[in-house]
Amino acid sequence: MNMQTVGRPTRPETTAATAPPTGAQGLLQAEPLIFELGNWDKTGVDLPEPDAGAADDLGDLVRTAPIGLPGLSEPEGVRHYVRLSQRNHAIDLALYPLGSCTMKHNPRLNEKLARLPGFADLHPLQPQSTVQGALELMDQLTHWLKTLTGMAAVALPPKAGAHGELCGLLAIHAAHAAKGEGHRTKVLVPSSAHGTNPATAAFVGYAVEEIAQGPDGRVDLADLAAKLDPANGGGDVAALMLTNPNTCGLFERDILEIARLTHEAGAYFYCDGANFNAIVGKVRPGDLGVDAMHINLHKTFSTPHGGGGPGAGPVVLSEALAPFAPQPWVVKDAAGWRLEEHAVGEAAQGFGRLSAFHGQMGMFVRAYAYMLSHGADGLRQVAEDAVLNANYIKARLQDLMTPAFPEGPCMHEALFSDAWLDDTGLTTLDFAKAMIDAGFHPMTMYFPLVVRGAMLIEPTETESRAELDRFCDAVRGLAIEALSAREDEAARERFKAAPVKAPLRRLDETLAARKPRLKWTEPA
Repeated sequence: MNMQTVGRPTRPETTAATAPPTGAQGLLQAEPLIFELGNWDKTGVDLPEPDAGAADDLGDLVRTAPIGLPGLSEPEGVRHYVRLSQRNHAIDLALYPLGSCTMKHNPRLNEKLARLPGFADLHPLQPQSTVQGALELMDQLTHWLKTLTGMAAVALPPKAGAHGELCGLLAIHAAHAAKGEGHRTKVLVPSSAHGTNPATAAFVGYAVEEIAQGPDGRVDLADLAAKLDPANGGGDVAALMLTNPNTCGLFERDILEIARLTHEAGAYFYCDGANFNAIVGKVRPGDLGVDAMHINLHKTFSTPHGGGGPGAGPVVLSEALAPFAPQPWVVKDAAGWRLEEHAVGEAAQGFGRLSAFHGQMGMFVRAYAYMLSHGADGLRQVAEDAVLNANYIKARLQDLMTPAFPEGPCMHEALFSDAWLDDTGLTTLDFAKAMIDAGFHPMTMYFPLVVRGAMLIEPTETESRAELDRFCDAVRGLAIEALSAREDEAARERFKAAPVKAPLRRLDETLAARKPRLKWTEPA
């Protein structure tokens, strides 16, 4: 394609002595914003001048000012986005230790199946008679979700974990209303919970009351019992929202007693299923007394985060809550597969429609493919390997770093506090930034909030021992250098300056929060 240029400014000759640095490191190219590239008075395509009078058809829609976009040729545009992509860490590049999000490998088999005609090109408004295979797949997915969780019903429409929380709490709200218990206006949430738990409860209109955590990182059973006691206002509790395994990477040993206390108080047990990958195939949440649980398909069943559109957070419901599931859901009758979208029959007590359509088909296909390719024994191994890998990391690092809860094994996440950095002058943030220079994405920082300077590492089940060792060797090297900062000022300064090898340096966090630059403006 020819570049049409008007009034290109002349530039002085460049010599070797005056050549500016490229900003590139090795094969990693520096790249400015797209607005800072090229000229504003050129275009990458040849466009003929419009015929006289052609603009009359557009009326007042005719543009009267420049379009405000930089002109780039096709190679320039492609290179811009490729260079930007090099700035991102990716699961296809190295281990992604970001605990609480489970960035694990997305099998290419799943991707291939999701791109099959009939799945990839569906439209949500197609006649249901033309999407019979897709509806059957959705029904099969719900079957296996119910089988794996021991629950009675599945709601597929939620688009993510927090949306699934909303679905579960709306079902709980509808169930209490049906029993004439509208006075139940409180939701109990442990202090270590994901932030979406109290946020979702408040969004539904519930008051949130915190449950204390014991010294072992688990729910304080005495505090929970006290807050469920009618004498202390426990009669107003609608639900308990609990993550299990919890955000400290620990299994709640008292889970059966927690469920018993919750149900005896007339409340429902909502389980945050974010960490289901640690117990899938090993434990059925329904057997633990759970009434509702969302399942992050990206965490347990390997679908990408978002997948280029809405994610997926199906909700499984117990027999007590199944009648209050939202519409629509997949049913089969004499005419074939269809969506039940009306409040009739089994759906008569449903709380209504949660979203415009029925979820993200691409995520359903990927998750179903993952289930079928693994089978029962493979899914069980998913949980076993996730727990094994996390404990391996804990074992390899605990002589240098401080485990938040040293007694006993962890589940799928290894959690460390910043106590080991005392007297070094360094923080969790400094250590995390140095990990970037070592070629790894930082772990989750400062979460959960119940652990000081938390460093949460989740390797997932998809990492080999060789890759775990590669990661641990890098972290151990950094840890040894960080500990030397107690006496070595130069080492301390290296951590404070990190990252120095990344395309961009550490930003001023305070200034960025107080005066964020959200829009590019042309320099004066």
